[in-house]
Amino acid sequence: MKQRINFFAKGQNAMKAMFGLGAYLGKCAIEQELLHLIYFRVSQINGCAYCLDMHSKDLLATGENPQRLFLLDAWREAPLYSARERAALEWAEAVTKITNGDVPDEVYAIANQEFSEEELIDLTLAVTTINAYNRFNISFRTEAGGYKVGQHKVQTA
Repeated sequence: MKQRINFFAKGQNAMKAMFGLGAYLGKCAIEQELLHLIYFRVSQINGCAYCLDMHSKDLLATGENPQRLFLLDAWREAPLYSARERAALEWAEAVTKITNGDVPDEVYAIANQEFSEEELIDLTLAVTTINAYNRFNISFRTEAGGYKVGQHKVQTA
């Protein structure tokens, strides 16, 4: 597949808004490792090869256990994830898929047990942000495989 548009180069003004979201999320109260796990899972759901390449490399560079990445698509059956991670994964999937025009009350109740209201807002922002990046990369066929760890690191200072 040939890349259609290099939106990082050609869409710098539009990307400034996205980078602002990344800068905010880089400072939010949710653990960065958990956010990257969510980014990876949402990218699995959406089939975004570029984001899977990027977030797998970033996660492994932080010391993430590769087995947790291998089993992430089946996280419900794998005993490798904490209650907080499971709540975040369930929330991320529900927000990404919006089945029947709704995020179910039972999914919200589980997430609400593990996250404060502010954290749940930040988690939702993280899910919607990675969904947007997935759609940019898929739409414009960003080539996967060449990402270097930290290449898109947002300065949070």
